[in-house]
Amino acid sequence: MAVPLAVALAVALALLAAEALKEPLLNVCMDAKHHKSEPGPEGRLYQQCSPWKDNACCTANTSLEAHKDQSYLYNFNWNHCGVMPAKCKRHFIQDTCLYECSPNLGPWIKQVDSSWRRERILHVPLCREDCEEWWEDCKDALTCKENWHKGWNWATGTNRCPWGSMCRPFSQVFPRPQDLCEKIWSNSFRYSPEPRGSGRCIQMWFDPAQGNPNVAVARYYARRQRSYPSQAGGAPRALPCPALLLLPLALLLLPGQLGALGSL
Repeated sequence: MAVPLAVALAVALALLAAEALKEPLLNVCMDAKHHKSEPGPEGRLYQQCSPWKDNACCTANTSLEAHKDQSYLYNFNWNHCGVMPAKCKRHFIQDTCLYECSPNLGPWIKQVDSSWRRERILHVPLCREDCEEWWEDCKDALTCKENWHKGWNWATGTNRCPWGSMCRPFSQVFPRPQDLCEKIWSNSFRYSPEPRGSGRCIQMWFDPAQGNPNVAVARYYARRQRSYPSQAGGAPRALPCPALLLLPLALLLLPGQLGALGSL
């Protein structure tokens, strides 16, 4: 009886230790409204979300809804100040695809006390070109708010401009590309001075035929967080470690089992 028990304990500990050693900030999905519990292939995602089809946190249906002017995802209306130009709207679609589909945002996932999600992203370093092109294509579009996360009039079930607010060009509400990237979703993104391909910033836009550059970026920042945890900021996501929980039991039982093995 002693031998099988010792072997079973050793195997269980080895498996749990291997699980614990996996990088918990890599290849993960947020605990949010429409995200899958873990990333995986979808086979086919709709249009602008298709770069993530091989490994996605979104479903095909979510990717389809991300392209609608007003979808069931969040009942959010891009056209709250008249019709948003297509060249501007494509950036918001891409932003939604990144948020819903990317499994490479782990280093910036934080716990949040919200009725509709338990986690969010905070200060994701968005590549310089992504912010600048977003701003350039949207500068003449109209909006009435700087922070689109809160403060809307939801009386009709969809977002409308607050009473007394005025529709103004993006270039007035967001004078710089940095303002747009950082303020529109309450610091979900951070304007990075780094360019695409640097390995130091997340790309909203990339060619999947060349691979997903955000995999290496997430790995770089995950290593930094391990080395400098105080720089992470915010409340990090909970990272259970079952192997560590079983360690006291192992230390208690294993010597006795090894002694039993030696007496055989």
